[in-house]
Amino acid sequence: MKEKVILAYSGGLDTTAIIPWLKENFDYDVVCCCIDVGQESELDGLEERAKLSGAEKLYIEHLTEEFVDDYIMPCVKAGAVYEHKYLLGTSMARPLIAKKLVEIARKEGATAICHGATGKGNDQVRFELGIKALAPDIKIIAPWRMTEKWGMSSREEEIEYCKKHGIDLPFSADNSYSRDRNLWHISHEGLELEDPANAPDYDHLLVLGVSPEKAPDEGETISMTFEKGIPTSLNGEKMSATEIIKKLNKLGGKHGIGIVDIVENRVVGMKSRGVYETPGGTILMAAHEQLEELILDRATMTVKKEIGNKFADVVYEGKWFTPLREALQAFVESTQQYVTGEVKMKLYKGNIIRQGTTSPYSLYSESLASFTTGELYDHHDAEGFINLFGLSLKVRAMKMAEVEKNKK
Repeated sequence: MKEKVILAYSGGLDTTAIIPWLKENFDYDVVCCCIDVGQESELDGLEERAKLSGAEKLYIEHLTEEFVDDYIMPCVKAGAVYEHKYLLGTSMARPLIAKKLVEIARKEGATAICHGATGKGNDQVRFELGIKALAPDIKIIAPWRMTEKWGMSSREEEIEYCKKHGIDLPFSADNSYSRDRNLWHISHEGLELEDPANAPDYDHLLVLGVSPEKAPDEGETISMTFEKGIPTSLNGEKMSATEIIKKLNKLGGKHGIGIVDIVENRVVGMKSRGVYETPGGTILMAAHEQLEELILDRATMTVKKEIGNKFADVVYEGKWFTPLREALQAFVESTQQYVTGEVKMKLYKGNIIRQGTTSPYSLYSESLASFTTGELYDHHDAEGFINLFGLSLKVRAMKMAEVEKNKK
């Protein structure tokens, strides 16, 4: 019997061309695996396409709920944002895809897993670190890094390769953005974005919403409730986190929210420029942060921000299946015990405007914070506090004055 290889399959031109390439260069039986994480791609006819291209079998795995509960929500709770802007849409999905590829490989008795990520990008790192962590014995095949064997460098060449192998599929060779989509976001790279001096062509580029200029002239107020850091209702209607993100995507897209143009530092060392649309995720993370401000004490909030930045780095670098990620997530979970309450906000032309926050665990005390002093705070106490808090500054100033005096 031939050895089997599991191919991370999208049904696009790259992964379609990889099927006959694997059979020709390695004599594998190819088992395709398409992972649905809410990308809304056309799945009808995918099995026929895969088999027409030479695959033995196709798995279509619907994992949107798992993606939200086990990958998105830990990042929301952590406030994980890479380089202050990127909400990790692609980064969060890759470990789940790697995990499922390994599961299918074990089920099929496959000896190798193949992915179509390029040799310049982050995804090769994320896929392969996930596979190595879960199945160190399985061989990994990355065609785009095997330049001598792969031998293709354009869509035209891939289309011609498919035709030579009897695969005549409706793919065009026209230039378009390189995109990755799931429930959380859609990314755009290529074309005018490759030059940071160019402005994005939002009329041509945007998929999930409109630019702020084209958003409605009237704002829209929404409310959201959380229990232990997890969203539980939107505008008074109880629903799952997955359904909330879906509805927020529509609301955010309508009002031009969540469009980010960033030059980021890739894991492999180069800078890349991309535009990300994360309408629902931007609203959800803003709401979560707004609620946390009422509940977390200053010391915990300070450390949590540091942990959130580290969590973002770990996820971006593909290190999901590591003791470090587990430890960071354990800290985050401990901070979420009392992150419960209601958040109100207005969506208006790309802006999220706060409209009030309530929580039974709020540490905000009006009697303390207002200019009218309550029983818990005596203005005279501040004098002693300042004397102690500034003691080291005063001692240093006195010593420096003494030194200068002795010089004279």
